[in-house]
Amino acid sequence: MAKLDNRAGFVTDNSLPTIMTLMGPTASGKTALAIELVEQHDCEIISVDSALIYRQMDIGSAKPDAAELARAPHRLIDIRDPSESYSAADFRQDALTEIEDILSKGKTPLLVGGTMMYFKALLEGLSPLPAADDAIRAQIAAEAEDKGWQAMHDELAQFDAVAAARIHPNDPQRLSRAIEVYRISGKSLTELTQTKSEALPYNVAQFGISPKDRKQLHLSIEERFKLMLNQGFIEEVERLKSRGDLHLDLPSMRCVGYRQVWQYLDGDYDYNTMVEKAVVATRQLAKRQLTWLRGWPELNWLESGDNSNISRLKVYAAS
Repeated sequence: MAKLDNRAGFVTDNSLPTIMTLMGPTASGKTALAIELVEQHDCEIISVDSALIYRQMDIGSAKPDAAELARAPHRLIDIRDPSESYSAADFRQDALTEIEDILSKGKTPLLVGGTMMYFKALLEGLSPLPAADDAIRAQIAAEAEDKGWQAMHDELAQFDAVAAARIHPNDPQRLSRAIEVYRISGKSLTELTQTKSEALPYNVAQFGISPKDRKQLHLSIEERFKLMLNQGFIEEVERLKSRGDLHLDLPSMRCVGYRQVWQYLDGDYDYNTMVEKAVVATRQLAKRQLTWLRGWPELNWLESGDNSNISRLKVYAAS
C-alpha cells in the first residue's frame, strides 16, 4: 500500500483500508475531478456538502446534474427535505455507514465537498453534546429578541469564557447553541468538547484543491452564480417559497445564494444588489473554507485545473 500522510490520532496500519478526502472552496473544481477519478478507478463518491443533502435545492447548491450522477453516483445527496435539520453528528453516522458499504464492495470511498465541519466531525470525532431542544432554542431566540445578542454573549461569557472568546456576538447560530448546551446539560460547551469519539479505523489520504490565484476563484464564483441564474435559480427559490413551510431561519434557507434570492423576491433588494450580495457572500464562504484548509494538518494540495491532479490521486485510489 502507498505511504499515507497521517494526522495525529489516526491509526497508520497497512492492514487497514484507505479512504480519500477531496476538500476545497466552492467553485474550485472538486466535482469534476472526483468524477474523473471515479471513471478511471474503483472509487465511489460520498458528498460532504450541507446544501446537497436537501431535495428541491438543485441549481443554487450546484448539485451534480443527471448526466454527472449517471457517470458517478453521489451518496448523501437528496436525503433531507429543506424543512428538516441535519447535524454534523448525523453526517458522521451516515458517512461511516456509506464508507463501510463501499469498502465491502472492494472499492475506495472518496469523500468530496466543502463543508469543513462535516469533515472535521468525521475525521476527528464528535463530543457528547446534547441533542437540540426546540423549546430551549425558542426561549433563547425570544430573549435575544428582547435583550439583543450582545447581552446573550455577555451571559455566555459568565459560564464559558473560552467559547465566548471564540464566538462573535454577531454569530447567533453558534452563540445560541453554546447557551442551549449549557441550559440543557449544566455543562459548558468547552467542558463537553474536551472528549471526542474514537479515531477512525482507516488510513486517510487527504487532498485539498484550490486555484493558485485568488482572483481566478473569485471570477469562477461570479461566473457560476450568473450561470445559476440563467438556469432558473430564481424560479427554484420561488417554488420553495410557495410551499409555505419554509423560512429564512432554517439551515437550508441560510445556504449561500438562497437567502439573497429569497430576499430579492421579498422586495428587500433589486436584482443587481441581489447578485452582488450573493457573489460577495459566496466569496466570503470560500475565504472561510480556505482558512479552515490552511490550518488542516497533513493536507496534500492540488491546483485547480492542473493536469497532474488525477495522477496524484490515482496513487491512493489504486492502493
